[in-house]
Amino acid sequence: MTDHVYDMIIIGGGPAGYTAALYGARAGLDVVVVERMSVGGQMTLTGDIENYPGFDEGIDGFTLGMKMMQGAERFGARTEYAEVNAVELGGEIKKVITTVGEMLSKVVIIASGANARQLGVPGENELIGRGVHYCAHCDGRFYKGKTVVVVGGGNSAVSDALYLSRLASKVYLVHRRDTLRATRIYHEPLLKAENVEFVWNSVVEGFIAEKKVGGIKVKDVNTAETKVIDCDGVFVSVGREPVTAFLGGALPLDKNGYIIADETTKTSIKGVFAVGDVRTKVLRQVVTAVSDGAVAAHFAEEYLSGI
Repeated sequence: MTDHVYDMIIIGGGPAGYTAALYGARAGLDVVVVERMSVGGQMTLTGDIENYPGFDEGIDGFTLGMKMMQGAERFGARTEYAEVNAVELGGEIKKVITTVGEMLSKVVIIASGANARQLGVPGENELIGRGVHYCAHCDGRFYKGKTVVVVGGGNSAVSDALYLSRLASKVYLVHRRDTLRATRIYHEPLLKAENVEFVWNSVVEGFIAEKKVGGIKVKDVNTAETKVIDCDGVFVSVGREPVTAFLGGALPLDKNGYIIADETTKTSIKGVFAVGDVRTKVLRQVVTAVSDGAVAAHFAEEYLSGI
């Protein structure tokens, strides 16, 4: 595979990756997307996506991912199913080392995404989409008038709890400490929300479920006492883990492990771009990932043209 030099290799087949592929291929570039599992990225964990423009009745994440892939492939982009183990990004020709061989390209766009951190509680994986969720803005609408639990104490958890308090009848916020880690600006509106109840110094020990979540078991970290909280859904918000291990230090990361790149998506290495959830940014949604992909393709074209 090292005999062929692509114009653009895109690492990751989520919305950012396939938008970059669409724009690149449509501009006549030789483009390949390297995806390790299945197209769509984190979208595939979402049942219905209702906040992506153009789908007035919503669309499920898997279908949207497939449509994005098909749109890019219509203009000649290829998809290679492989895992990226390492990269060599210096020089005009970059090398991407995968489980199916080495690949060469003039441009590399990193769209490897970020995985939601899990609680590590037994049964968690089996209940994803059946009461366990990792994106309140994606799945919160299923719990209008119901009881939900948010697990976490940082900015994302508090933001999720506030958002869900406007939909659900009751929101429990479970946090392992006795104070929030979130920025203080979030504290006052959360404290004013009458349907939010704090469960301090507690961790989730297990799920009460048959076909779907019916409650959780929590343990007090100080007394070791346990209790059951009845609920219809659980939103885990304990952080995300950007997929960057394969870089091996090839690019600078911020303190949270995300690739440092501004709104141009340019990294510190010419011809290398970072898009979507793996990039340092404020909002990680499908629509912002798509935007990144288009921007990266634009600047990649400029780079390849010598502008």
